[in-house]
Amino acid sequence: MLFRAESVTKAYGPNKVLLDANIQINEHDAIGLIGLNGAGKSTFIKILLGIEPYDTGEIKRQTHNIGYLEQFSEGGHVTVREVLGRPYGHVENIRRRMNEIDELMASGKDIDWNAVATEYAELEQKLASCDVADEKTLISALTQVGLNKDFMERYMDTLSGGERAKVMLARIVVQAEECDILIMDEPTSHLDIYTIEWLEDYILKTNCAFLVVSHDRYFLDKMATKMVEIANGKTREYRGNYSDFVMKKMLDIQRMEQEYLRYSQNKREQQRIADQMRHDQWYMGTHKTRERMIAKMEVKEKPEESREITVRIQAAHKSGKNVFTMKDCAIKYGDSYVLEHINLDIHKGDKIGIFGSNGQGKSTLVKALLEEIPCEGELWVAPGAKIGYYSQLHENLDLRLTAEEQVLQIIGKDRRGDARKLLARFLLTSDEVDRPMSTLSGGQRCRVALTILLLTESNVLILDEPTNYLDIPARHAIEEALVEYDGTILTVTHDRYFLDSVCTSVIEVKDGKVIPFAGTYSAMKGRPNIREIVMDADEYRVLAPFTNWATGRKFKKGDLVLVAPQELENYQWAIDQDKIRKTGGRQRKKVALKEEKKTEKI
Repeated sequence: MLFRAESVTKAYGPNKVLLDANIQINEHDAIGLIGLNGAGKSTFIKILLGIEPYDTGEIKRQTHNIGYLEQFSEGGHVTVREVLGRPYGHVENIRRRMNEIDELMASGKDIDWNAVATEYAELEQKLASCDVADEKTLISALTQVGLNKDFMERYMDTLSGGERAKVMLARIVVQAEECDILIMDEPTSHLDIYTIEWLEDYILKTNCAFLVVSHDRYFLDKMATKMVEIANGKTREYRGNYSDFVMKKMLDIQRMEQEYLRYSQNKREQQRIADQMRHDQWYMGTHKTRERMIAKMEVKEKPEESREITVRIQAAHKSGKNVFTMKDCAIKYGDSYVLEHINLDIHKGDKIGIFGSNGQGKSTLVKALLEEIPCEGELWVAPGAKIGYYSQLHENLDLRLTAEEQVLQIIGKDRRGDARKLLARFLLTSDEVDRPMSTLSGGQRCRVALTILLLTESNVLILDEPTNYLDIPARHAIEEALVEYDGTILTVTHDRYFLDSVCTSVIEVKDGKVIPFAGTYSAMKGRPNIREIVMDADEYRVLAPFTNWATGRKFKKGDLVLVAPQELENYQWAIDQDKIRKTGGRQRKKVALKEEKKTEKI
């Protein structure tokens, strides 16, 4: 056990954020922390890190070597070099240990003075050299996340959101070797798909334990071996990744509903009998005994009714068969071409996902289709195309207005009730509707922007990162609405789960080219019907050479083998013949699971 928090509570005035929060982090754990926006996830991890105080509960730390990636990237007029050279907690840990040694020397206890003096001198040297970080280490960290050494002297406030996110990720790489636990708050925000996939592999290879707050379901499926959900101020732990969590959560709710139903029926029946006894045998005390039995019944809590976004996006009258056609198009800024030789034929009803690295030209392609920037070649847009556009920057929102005022500008100022009903469908009510939008969270602004999109009569939707800032239930609701939408959709996104669940085809923008593919993102990457997940695997040592005929891999004496539960059948014979033996160790391992094909019922 590296870290444990038990029965932690936290309130801000009358607002009780955490009522009973618990977590235990062991060596090699990869934990996903999930919950609705505002559930208290960021508050909980700040309490775990000691950044914020807690009201009641207990926190036990077996290590102080903890790294932290904040939700919001560091900005300001500081260089990338400065940011990389001050990892979270690094200096604090050195000073903490120096204070411990000071107290030890002042205590007068019998200690090894030579060893203590040597350690103190080493710590002083480390502290003095903190501002002169190893140049090779910093450049290597930047390179790993896809940035070159030229970024070292650039200022953070001149970088894009994606570049700042990569710098903060590089800072994690710098400190990872000295950490036992890495805590990350929304690490995939603003990262492109390729960097997210690098992060998944990095988490798998490092020896650190991980606690990650994320709404990225694909990412959670690939990295987590344990899920912790915060709901109504309480935590609940589930073994497995996000997909496992969904199934187990559903079964939990069904069980709780059945238990509560049985409890309610039994209590009503016992109360009916007690009331009858009181009426028929008022002169005896048997009804009191029955009522005492009712009072002692184990109370079953009624499952919380979750509020859900209810939305249906209605398409305007249909456009013609061809919506967009691009023949040998090219787009350039200044004298250099950003994209060349673009050939696309987008038809009515297509649902197309556009992905690629940051800065490759995804937004440029979208702006060309919207005819906001010129392009060379032949671009044809159907005359009947009514385009609804959603921008991740929400430029169409006036942040000085309230959400209600923004909607009333579109539907008419006398329709206040209708405006509130529309916003309520996106779970925006009371205070959230009446406050200026400048005070709303990113997720709340996103839902206002989606409400505005609903009011646009369109048969073509162009969406720029529509799931950014949304929690998992909100993402699911939007995905369902877009799947049912019978118009045409083009969406720029880094959300791989969204690409697989909504989009019937994808476009990769890479190296100045636009590469279309008729199929999902996973199919394009060569993973049809294969689900890759990370699992806890038992460590075995090879006692005698053998070949795993299921994979064709040969093992020699002394090798270490990681065997996940799903692979045990392939190794059982080797275990039975004492060719491999458990060491007692456990590590994370990526496992490819073949999904069962769904058969249609006749």
